[in-house]
Amino acid sequence: MASNQLTIVICSLLLLPLVFPSTAAYNETAPTKPIEKKVDVVVEGMVYCQSCKYSGSWSLTGAKPIPSAKVGVICKNSNKQVTFYKAFETDAYGYFYANLDGFKMSNNVLDHPLHGCHAKLVSSPLTNCSLLSNVNYGLYGAPLRFKNKVLRGTHYEAVIYAAGPLAFRPAQCTPESHV
Repeated sequence: MASNQLTIVICSLLLLPLVFPSTAAYNETAPTKPIEKKVDVVVEGMVYCQSCKYSGSWSLTGAKPIPSAKVGVICKNSNKQVTFYKAFETDAYGYFYANLDGFKMSNNVLDHPLHGCHAKLVSSPLTNCSLLSNVNYGLYGAPLRFKNKVLRGTHYEAVIYAAGPLAFRPAQCTPESHV
C-alpha cells in the first residue's frame, strides 16, 4: 500500500512541470518589448551685443557674441496658458542649445513648438551691453523656425528649431564725430 502511494507521489511530481510550466521557460519564449525612442525638442540660437553704430536698428553688423547671456524659452498652449518655461545660458561663443526637457505637446496643432514657443532675452553678464533690444523680436518673443535639422541616434531623436539671432544693446554709445 505504501508502495502504491509512493508511486503516485513520484508520478505526480514528474507530471507537475507539465501542468505548471516554469516561468523561466515562458519568459524566454515571450516576445521582447521594443525600446521606445526618446524624442526631444530643442531650440538653438545666438546672442550678440549690437554695435553702437547700428543701435536702434535690427542690424547685427559688427556685433559680438555674448558668453553666459541668458535666454528664456516660453511655450503656451492654445488657451494662452504657459506650459513650459526655462532659462538657458549661452556658451563661450554666444550660442545656446535649449533642450526643452519636460515639454509636452498635446494633439492640438496650435500647441506645436512652431506656434506655441518663443525665445526671449533674459539677461546679459556684460554691464556695458545689457539693455534688451527687439532684434528679431527678442524683447517680446522670437518665433521659432524649423530648418529641417534633426539629430538621430539608435534610441534618440532631437528635432531642432532656430530662434533669433537675438541681441542686447550697449547702455552708452559715444557719439561719432564726423571731422
